[in-house]
Amino acid sequence: MLRFAQHDSKALSTSMGECSVTQGHPMPMKTYSVYIMTNNTRTLYTGVTSNLEKRVLQHKRKLLPGFTREYNINRLVYFEVFGDIRAAIQREKQIKGWVRAKKVALIVSANPAWRDLSAGWHGNE
Repeated sequence: MLRFAQHDSKALSTSMGECSVTQGHPMPMKTYSVYIMTNNTRTLYTGVTSNLEKRVLQHKRKLLPGFTREYNINRLVYFEVFGDIRAAIQREKQIKGWVRAKKVALIVSANPAWRDLSAGWHGNE
């Protein structure tokens, strides 16, 4: 099960995001994702991005310097989608402020097996 939270009442939920209706035509709406990634030892990393698929690939390929490269953070285990960047940043800060047990409970509530939710997004990645 994917945790797919919609936080914009004007948006229509789709399988991979949200859209708004402009002059009768659905138009992709800018979305922002708060995500949690992990590694084989279940070290957690929480982030926010406007392009989840691209950001996950960057982490998997170790293209971003810092914590995620050093700790081989390479598995997406949780994400939420927002229509407003301020709400996404607020949620990211909230989650980052939680103790580890609360973050683990959030992941388990949506993804009990800790599956890589991005499996298949990038071919054999």
